[in-house]
Amino acid sequence: MFRVAVRLGTVGALSLIAFGYWTSMGNKSGKHVPLPLTPDETQTRTHLRKHVEMLAQTIGGRNAVRYQNLCRAAGYIEEQLRSLGYRPARQIYEAGNQTFTNVEAELSGKSEGAVLIIGAHYDTAGGLPGANDNASGVAATLELARQFAGEKQARRIRWVFFANEEPPYFQSSAMGSHVYAKRCREGKEEIAAMLSLETIGYYSERPGSQTYPVGLHLGYPDRGDFLGFVANIQSALLLRRVLKAFRQGTSLPAQGAAAPSSIPGIGWSDHWSFWQFGYRALMVTDTAPYRYPYYHTAEDTPEKLDYDRMARAVTGLAAVVRELASP
Repeated sequence: MFRVAVRLGTVGALSLIAFGYWTSMGNKSGKHVPLPLTPDETQTRTHLRKHVEMLAQTIGGRNAVRYQNLCRAAGYIEEQLRSLGYRPARQIYEAGNQTFTNVEAELSGKSEGAVLIIGAHYDTAGGLPGANDNASGVAATLELARQFAGEKQARRIRWVFFANEEPPYFQSSAMGSHVYAKRCREGKEEIAAMLSLETIGYYSERPGSQTYPVGLHLGYPDRGDFLGFVANIQSALLLRRVLKAFRQGTSLPAQGAAAPSSIPGIGWSDHWSFWQFGYRALMVTDTAPYRYPYYHTAEDTPEKLDYDRMARAVTGLAAVVRELASP
């Protein structure tokens, strides 16, 4: 009975710790009035829409089953990076008797120390269109790469596009991000931080539009009008730094949570892979199934996304990149 009591106490303590981190990184709830887009954000909106429509509409579903589309998506990403002056490289690996590709491009820094990684997966679940999941994250990563092209920071920045985040490879060693993070660890690379851009395109001001995992919602808004930042406990300090930079850089609201990865949703993207190798990483998300009614359906199409808010999100993320690229 003593051991049972200790175990229950430990679980309770961990729950309180997780709840404390979850609630301490949020903004006050309430309706937010967005500022008009700047001329630069208007241009960003155009680029984001173009990328999403190409991936989700022109190319369409892209995964191991729709393999040719997956290859077309990788080719499109490489083409866009080359047009920005980068020299994209491929990381090729085998899984399930097929060949898959991670695409990376590096922006050189003033030092050869720790590298900052901004990444997104370009495959889709079940061969679905995947406008939000995850053409939105790919589009934002490409747009950030455009904005920083030729602008040398203190740290190196890598823009990485991963295959196989979705089932049947989800949270397995065949995830593109897992293969990539493993290579980084085996090469003894120092990674300052990794940000996984995942489903960032859907927002709603309707009361009740936002839900949360059980036990982790008190004190948070019930409107899905914000961008979420999610970390494990080990990445909590990184999360605080990211939130501060984002909130200073844009009028788009942000909420943050650092909690154990066992809680549903906390590890649901490529940042999980970097956690497995001891790196600090977090996910940037509109919270996907906790908000987006078209998550993993054939209705996840380009017209569902809010490109104005996506443009504001990219503005905030650019401020984050500048902050993290400084030692």
